[in-house]
Amino acid sequence: MIELHTFPTPNGRKISIALEEFGEPYEVVVVDIREGQQLTPEFLSISPNNKIPAIVDRDTGRSLMESGAILTYLADKHDRFWGDDRWLTMQWLMMQMGSVGPMLGQVHHFSRFNPGKAPYAQERYMDEARRIYGVLNRRLNEAEYLAGRYGIADMATWPWISRFEWQEMNLTDYPSLCRWYLSIAERPAVRRGYDVPELGHEIPMPEQASGPSSG
Repeated sequence: MIELHTFPTPNGRKISIALEEFGEPYEVVVVDIREGQQLTPEFLSISPNNKIPAIVDRDTGRSLMESGAILTYLADKHDRFWGDDRWLTMQWLMMQMGSVGPMLGQVHHFSRFNPGKAPYAQERYMDEARRIYGVLNRRLNEAEYLAGRYGIADMATWPWISRFEWQEMNLTDYPSLCRWYLSIAERPAVRRGYDVPELGHEIPMPEQASGPSSG
């Protein structure tokens, strides 16, 4: 049994989706970051960087923070979801960790929550969002998934693209990325993992596209 400490953010959803995909039994511990619960001594004992998600594997006693490390741990534990090969997967996983998450997160901060307060930063990170969407779209022009076959690199990246509305991006402007997004949104494990903790969240759908809700 995995103990998942999480909140419904893109980083948190990476791991709930992955646990559903791997078929790993898990129990959710809600860490409400709006209330500062990520700063409690109990949470800091398993996530010293005070960020969600974090896990405790009760079978082994191992605790882990950082979503990329957790995804790698799960893929190693189950020897699954490595795409076409391990290093191709690691390449795209590292891009998510170093570019997709941090840069799109800055778009959320400056464009969604603080619009007009820092025009230079807002423009800079919007330009970077468009660049990242272009990189992903070009990759998905040539492959069905980021590492060829569906794997942890997709699980890491997809929840960030699911915030395309927050990023003021029209997903249909990137046809291959949109195709990838909709394909993953249809996966039952993704539909279950998206709404963790269960608060009735629906998977966002781009304009002119209909698809599943998280149920």
